[in-house]
Amino acid sequence: MSFIPAVSTKPSLRDLNGYQWFVFAMASLAWLFDCLDQQLFILARNDALKSLLPGADPTTVKLYGGYATSIFLAGWATGGLFFGSIGDRVGRAKTLTITVLIYSLCTGLSAFSTGWLDFAAYRFLTGLGVGGVFGLAVALIADSLPPANRPGALGLLQALSAVGNVTAGLISMLMASLTASGTIAPGTSWKYMFLIGAVPAFLCVFIQMRLKEPANWIAAKAAAKETGVRFGSYLELFGDSRWRTNALLGMLLCITGVVGLWGIGFFSPELVGDVITKSLREKGIPEDQIASQKGYWIGINSIIQNLGAFFGMIGFSWVAQKIGRKGAFTIGFIAAFFVTFGYFRMFQTMNDLWMSALMGFFQLGLFAGFAIYLPELFPLRLRSTGTSFCYNLGRFIAASGPFTLGMLQQYLAQGARERGASELDAFRDACCAMSTVFLLGLVAVFFLPETKGKPLPE
Repeated sequence: MSFIPAVSTKPSLRDLNGYQWFVFAMASLAWLFDCLDQQLFILARNDALKSLLPGADPTTVKLYGGYATSIFLAGWATGGLFFGSIGDRVGRAKTLTITVLIYSLCTGLSAFSTGWLDFAAYRFLTGLGVGGVFGLAVALIADSLPPANRPGALGLLQALSAVGNVTAGLISMLMASLTASGTIAPGTSWKYMFLIGAVPAFLCVFIQMRLKEPANWIAAKAAAKETGVRFGSYLELFGDSRWRTNALLGMLLCITGVVGLWGIGFFSPELVGDVITKSLREKGIPEDQIASQKGYWIGINSIIQNLGAFFGMIGFSWVAQKIGRKGAFTIGFIAAFFVTFGYFRMFQTMNDLWMSALMGFFQLGLFAGFAIYLPELFPLRLRSTGTSFCYNLGRFIAASGPFTLGMLQQYLAQGARERGASELDAFRDACCAMSTVFLLGLVAVFFLPETKGKPLPE
C-alpha cells in the first residue's frame, strides 16, 4: 500500500502550507546548527589542540587534529546508525529533538576540556547527536512535504547548512578580533567558540517540541500492527535484495563525498593558516600579532569556502532535477577531483582565497545530492534507517581519512626534510594523493538506479 502520491510535474515551494513551512524550518535549523557546530570544531581544532598539547610541534598538533576528527566521525557514524533506526521506530520528530539536545550540550562541554582525552570524549559524544540529525531531518521533510516539493526542499535544506558554516567563520573572526584587542586571553578563543555554538542549538530544542509526526508515517505504523511489518529494522533493510543493494551502493556513494570533505577539504584551514603565517612573516608582522591575524584570515577563508558551497548545493539540486541524479553525481565527482587536486597544489598566497569558493562549490555540492537522492532509495518504514545507514556507516571508513592524511603527511614530511623541502609541501602532496577518492564515487553511480520523476518506493 502506498501512502505517497505520484510526483507532480509543477513543483513550487509556494504551494506549502504554514505547518509544512514550519516542518521545513525546524528540520533545516536542526541541520544548520549541526553544521555550525561541525565547522566550529574544524576552525577551533588547531588552537584547541595547541592548548591541550603544550609543547607539541606543528606536525604533532596536525596529527592529533586528525585523531580528533576521526573520533568525531566515529561518534557521528554510531549515532547515525542508532538514531536512524530509532527514528523509523518511534518517530522522526521526537528523535530529531533528542539528537539536537545531545550535540548542543556536548559542544558546550568541549569548552571545558582540560586534556586531549576528555576533548576526544566530548567530540565522540557530540558526534552521536550530530550523526542522527541528517537522516531524521531528511526523512521528516520527505514524509511531510508534497512529493513535488521534496527535491527542491531537500536541496535547500542542505544548502542552508552553508549558512551555519558561514556563521562559524564569522564567530572565528570575532574571536580573533577580541584576542587582538586583549578582550580575551590568547589561546582561549576556542573555548568561547564551543560555548557560542551550543546556545542556538539548545534553544532550537524547545521550538522543535511542537513538531508532529508525518501523517503517512502514523498511518503506516498503524497498518504495520496488523501486517507485522517492522519499522527501522536492519534485518528488513538487508533481507530484501533491492534495499540491500541500494544501501550498500548508497554507502559507497557517501563514503566518497565524506572522505573527500572530512579527510581533505576540511583541512583547508591548515593549508591556509600555514600560507598566511608565511605571508605575514614575510611582511614583517610581529610574531605576537600573527596568531590573531591568522585566525581572522582562516575565518575569512571559511566564509569564502562556504559561500561557494551554498551556491554549489543550489546548483547541484538544479542539475539533479534537470538531467537526473546519476548525471549530476557523475559531473560532481569528476569536478570535485580536479578542483581539490588543483587547490592543494596551486594555493600559494592570500590572493588565492577565491579558490576556496571553487572547492566548496564542488565538494559540498555533492551533499545536496545525498539529501535529495538517499530518501528516494528506501521505503517509508526504512527511510530514516536506510538514509542514515548510507550517510553515516561510511563515516567509520571515512574516519580513517583524517588519520590517513595525518600519517601520510608525517611520512611525506620526513622525506621532504631529507630532500630539503618544507612540511607544507608534504601536506600538499598528501592532500593531492587523497583527492583521487572522488573518482571512487563513479563506481556507485554506475550501478545505482535513476529516481528522477519517480514516486518514493513503498
